[in-house]
Amino acid sequence: MRPLHHLSTQSQRLLWMLAGLVSLVVGFIGIFLPLLPTTPFVLLAAFCFSRGSKRMEAWLVSHPRFGPMVHAWRRNRAVPLRAKQLATVMMAASATGSWFVVHSPWRWAPAIVCTCVALWLWSLPTTPAAPPADR
Repeated sequence: MRPLHHLSTQSQRLLWMLAGLVSLVVGFIGIFLPLLPTTPFVLLAAFCFSRGSKRMEAWLVSHPRFGPMVHAWRRNRAVPLRAKQLATVMMAASATGSWFVVHSPWRWAPAIVCTCVALWLWSLPTTPAAPPADR
């Protein structure tokens, strides 16, 4: 078996494209499943697409819902305040709900994972507020 660095450029691009698509799908599912935060998976998809498909990267960056978070990340390495707030609330609700569904000793696992993700998310800079529009 050949090492990964011997793969052809086309194979590497295909793997990056596949990783980007999987990340984007997981991020999309995260819109509906609170335990999966959307923003990190969309950012990962943008990273993968930048190496695998310029067309998919351009589509993601220009997407009305996902594009602004990618731009903010690339410009400031920042996450919008609204995304941080929403992710934190949804993860807290999911961790609380899972407490009643998951059996011991695993009932702490979702809370621990969500707490770690929330701490990481809030350690990142927040996207600067847009200046007020002139009237």
